Amino acid sequence: MDFYLAQFLTGLAAASSLFLVASGLSIIFGVTRIVNFAHGAFAMLGAYVAYTLTESFSGPFGFWGSLVLAALVVAAVGAAIEMLILRRIYHAPDLFQLLATFGLTLMAEDAVVLIWGPEDLVGPRAPGLRGAVSMLGQQIPAYDLFLIAMGPLVLGALWLVLHRTRFGILLRAATQDREMVAALGVNQKWLFTAVFALGVFLAGLGGALQIPRDAVNHAMDLQVIVEAFVVVVIGGLGSVGGAFVASVIVAELNAFGILAFPTVSIVLAFLVMAAVLVIRPYGLFGRREALSRSAAVLAARPWAPMSSRGRIAVAGVVVVLAALPLVAGDYWLTVGAEILIMALFAASLQLLMSTAGLASFGHAAYFGLGAYGAALATKALGLSMIPALGCGVAFGIAGAALFGLFCVRLSGVYFAMLTLAFAQIAWSIAFQWSAVTGGDNGLLGVWPAAWASSPRGFFWFALGCAVLGVAALRTLVFAPFGYGLRAVRDSVLRSEAIGIGRYWTQWIAFVVAGGVAGLAGAEFAFLKGSVFPDALGIPTSVDGLVMVLLGGVGTVSGSVVGAGVYKALSIWLVSQTDYSKLILGAVIVGLVLAFPSGLVGFVSKLRSPFGRSTAPQPQPRVETAE
Repeated sequence: MDFYLAQFLTGLAAASSLFLVASGLSIIFGVTRIVNFAHGAFAMLGAYVAYTLTESFSGPFGFWGSLVLAALVVAAVGAAIEMLILRRIYHAPDLFQLLATFGLTLMAEDAVVLIWGPEDLVGPRAPGLRGAVSMLGQQIPAYDLFLIAMGPLVLGALWLVLHRTRFGILLRAATQDREMVAALGVNQKWLFTAVFALGVFLAGLGGALQIPRDAVNHAMDLQVIVEAFVVVVIGGLGSVGGAFVASVIVAELNAFGILAFPTVSIVLAFLVMAAVLVIRPYGLFGRREALSRSAAVLAARPWAPMSSRGRIAVAGVVVVLAALPLVAGDYWLTVGAEILIMALFAASLQLLMSTAGLASFGHAAYFGLGAYGAALATKALGLSMIPALGCGVAFGIAGAALFGLFCVRLSGVYFAMLTLAFAQIAWSIAFQWSAVTGGDNGLLGVWPAAWASSPRGFFWFALGCAVLGVAALRTLVFAPFGYGLRAVRDSVLRSEAIGIGRYWTQWIAFVVAGGVAGLAGAEFAFLKGSVFPDALGIPTSVDGLVMVLLGGVGTVSGSVVGAGVYKALSIWLVSQTDYSKLILGAVIVGLVLAFPSGLVGFVSKLRSPFGRSTAPQPQPRVETAE
């Protein structure tokens, strides 16, 4: 009993720090609708700044003052970023803020290495709380007890701010109806800046409070942001009280999961999140989101099939690419094949994001399932390359068909997070089922057929798959099914009124996208000659999102351009500098500011007079009022 008490208290201590970060993320999203992927980076920055300040100032006042000062410094940085970067793209499609904050995350990872070095840093112990308290024979760190008390105190302080101050009233009103707040004369710019600074302050304080407990490292941002997203989604977006309850649930799962459920402990929180979203689609304390026209529609010109001139131009590009093996070396052909595979993967995600209006954060699941399907068909069944590719497609379709039954019931961020949960579940199976998947050792010796074994042959094969796959997806977009899918995306109520069911229409699109992603994953397995669990991991899903957003989420095939730019730039930077993430992140932020509708979306706008669409612009409030 004493051991379980110690574990429980340890979980509560972790819950307090997690609550600080998650509550800030929830507040920011509730008001600004920004999916702040850089929130974990702000928590990491708070920890690093706190470490530096506590090394410079001694004594109780120096230590505690350093933690608060570190959070204030990070809040100031966050406010500057909101004013200089995010404020400029508030009118762009919502997910472009995600792309901008992802670029900031990349920059932060290399920036802290450049400033503080790559080694883990151990902060000083808290003055006055360096000892332990004996409870039922167990020694509980005094600092953990302080953190346990800190969580409810911060929750109470936030409740007072939100319910007893004018700023809190405005904040809650903006969470319910931003347009009405603006109509009443409230300056939304400064409200958004203040809210963003408050959320970042909480993230920085949460990171700073961790330095007496854990070592500070440059990889902590991804772990923090993933757990914070899980907490916010379980609790309900915009609910601070929900974030507190969910923080306790997630922290206690982490504390006891390794004891009670060792085989699934690494994804236990995702399993719980998936279960919560299946039972309560908007979280424990969340509210149903208002129906609104998708960002893709608001950002894009009316779609039309490609003109004869456009088809000739595309054919010319394909001919040039087909001639590349005649002049390029083996290395560049291998890089080119990888870019073509990722273009096909991104095109499958584009079908969901642009045509269906569904932003998936876990599309890597079907890419990875395709890779494992092809590898297992080759290794276990002895199939040749083409039948193995078919197995990869079948694996992708099967996974998408199963997961899609639950995912397409939801929308918005809840849909995105449920796709992420299923992707993490698939990753954990691949990671732990060593007898079949090889675990973290992977599956090796997945070689292509003799006719595709050379870089030249495989490049031509990848080019053929990419051309046929993208062409098939474009054909689907302009087929009757594609028009029905876009109708569902634009207005669920109107589409259902004319007999187009949202659920099964989006489910079919989800399955098709999973099958194409499975084909890309199967090709990737033969290109690399191996498969590892990373193929299903979060970074692969994020890469897909970045490629689609860079190309243009309101376009039909912008993902192809986005994949080419992103992968070519990232591969080249890795070979040129040790700080490739810093430069790549800066380039992504610059592209978002210069082309807030994506590269292809920007070019499409130039085709209209004065850079504007000649079609009437839709009014999102009318759709919301439905």
